[in-house]
Amino acid sequence: MISVNDFKTGLTIEVDGGLWRVLDFQHVKPGKGAAFVRSKLRNLRNGAIQEKTFRAGEKVEKAQIDNRKMQYLYASGDSHVFMDMESYEQVELPAANIEYELKFLKENMEVHIMMFQYETLGVELPNTVELEVTETEPGIKGDTASGGTKPATLETGLIVQVPFFINQGDKLIINTTEASYVSRA
Repeated sequence: MISVNDFKTGLTIEVDGGLWRVLDFQHVKPGKGAAFVRSKLRNLRNGAIQEKTFRAGEKVEKAQIDNRKMQYLYASGDSHVFMDMESYEQVELPAANIEYELKFLKENMEVHIMMFQYETLGVELPNTVELEVTETEPGIKGDTASGGTKPATLETGLIVQVPFFINQGDKLIINTTEASYVSRA
């Protein structure tokens, strides 16, 4: 058990039979009445985000989530296959459960798979990934580095806004939390 006063961003808890990750929290001490903790939680099973308020000092169950290092192998129909790097065991995840993460996954890429007991919850991406530009308008002489942006389609199908000097075939560093351009690789 853990007190809600000890909440940290990224902490995983069990509340009302669900597994939740703390995205954001705020301790509130009103002038009148008891203190409370306002939190923003993401359900690890279905991805739903919910705001929940707890009384200060209330206890919740801390969930023990295992992160196993796995390699993304291939898509097989409506599921995607990952292989454990140590035991060579393969796990299939439905595409519906990892819809957002698929925008960043390439074959043979190493990621962490979140597991709770024997249940596979989803994929934890690195903060940034390197992807190649497959389609974008060519840069025009005279465009400056700070002169605006244009859309670029990456090898996974993700479309991001990039500076004018980026060309087809360039490798880019992409932020996975915001799906945005960071720099050239």
